[in-house]
Amino acid sequence: MTDTQGYLDQRAGLAGRTAVVIGGGGGIGAGITLALAGAGVDVALCDIDQEQMAVTVATARDMGRKVYSDRIDATDPDALDRFYDDVARAFDHLDIVVNVVGGTYRTNFMDLDRTGIARDIQRNYGYVVQSVQRAVPLIRLGGRGGSIINFTTIEAHRGAATFAVYAGAKAATTNFTRSMAVELGKEGIRLNCIAPDTTPSKGNESAMPPEIAAGYANVLPESIGKAMAMYIPAGGPPPVEALANAVLFLASDLATFVSGMTMHVDGGTMAAAGFLDWPHGDGFVPVALSGTVPYMFPVEQK
Repeated sequence: MTDTQGYLDQRAGLAGRTAVVIGGGGGIGAGITLALAGAGVDVALCDIDQEQMAVTVATARDMGRKVYSDRIDATDPDALDRFYDDVARAFDHLDIVVNVVGGTYRTNFMDLDRTGIARDIQRNYGYVVQSVQRAVPLIRLGGRGGSIINFTTIEAHRGAATFAVYAGAKAATTNFTRSMAVELGKEGIRLNCIAPDTTPSKGNESAMPPEIAAGYANVLPESIGKAMAMYIPAGGPPPVEALANAVLFLASDLATFVSGMTMHVDGGTMAAAGFLDWPHGDGFVPVALSGTVPYMFPVEQK
């Protein structure tokens, strides 16, 4: 370890703390779990995917961390309560909570039934409220405050057609987080959001309708990469490590006075607000110009 790394570790103060990661078994959640474990944090995690979670748990234990895990559907209120009951027995307090679980699928709002609407609200907002309510008493036991990090999305900050209920639920999570940051501020309990955009996750893949997913099978990866580079100013979607790094920052003492905020880990898409880097010489504009339009709409030109 270099002197610089030792200095940053000391300032961050993560070693020896305890965390809960809801949805910490696979994908983005696994990256977060292992980043926390690598920083010296003991972890309790739950996930619906037992196989992936087992790999994550084994890796975290190999790092020398105490780990508790349980296979549950975090959107089931009874299951989430049981998980927190078990966490309270496994650890004498909590310092960090990360609520990663979420997801949706692309469809017109008027095609949704009430079951689908309720499901979107529960898995993108409802369980977060329950998780925070169960976690706060365990954080209070530590007597030194703590950090709760809720995953929201860029869609909570723009009109997301065909993702309306998802976007509304994530917006609710965002403002709930702000409100609780105010309510718990004097106790040193900080709440913040991370708002990714397109990320390499099973959730984003499953959100696509089958016909679109099937169409992607015939598209070269290089072409998909070029499309992402048009859309995301940084040139591509954030890797899992970028999201895990944001969690480490918000969980640590480096962010002691950061609360009620939303960190956009999106490569600049929120800042771009619709400005795409169109090909064929059009450059950064909201709508394709003469260079790209003939390729998009191949009709006879003047």
